[in-house]
Amino acid sequence: MNEQRRQVLQMLAEGRITPDEAERLIDALDREQPESSPGATRAKPRPRYLRVVVSSADNFGGDGPGRVNVRVPLQLLRAGVRLASLIPPQALSKVNAELNKSGIPIDLTELKPQHIEELIEQLDDITVDVDQPDAKVQVFCE
Repeated sequence: MNEQRRQVLQMLAEGRITPDEAERLIDALDREQPESSPGATRAKPRPRYLRVVVSSADNFGGDGPGRVNVRVPLQLLRAGVRLASLIPPQALSKVNAELNKSGIPIDLTELKPQHIEELIEQLDDITVDVDQPDAKVQVFCE
């Protein structure tokens, strides 16, 4: 990560700029960076949405084939991670206990913004198995 990007993220963490302003600044920095060599291809743009598409020949309780199309802004995930850092430690331990009781073994104290970025990078490789032979599920970033 270059120094300018780190400065933008620091300003965001300090609350001096909004997430939208940070995104615009980072996009501007990405546009300004020259390519490393004349024949180099430019890196993939930063994904903005998590998309989940479910298609089935069966209907989902209605007429005809069923289709679900969910588009979640990744900025929502990023903001959630930042908000989790504001939860007091004693409350986090209670939240973690309740999540574990519900079968979700996640330790929110270990969730850091850089982990979310690593997760987002790996979302293109996700595979979802569906028990219905005619159903199709796609999970990807765009």
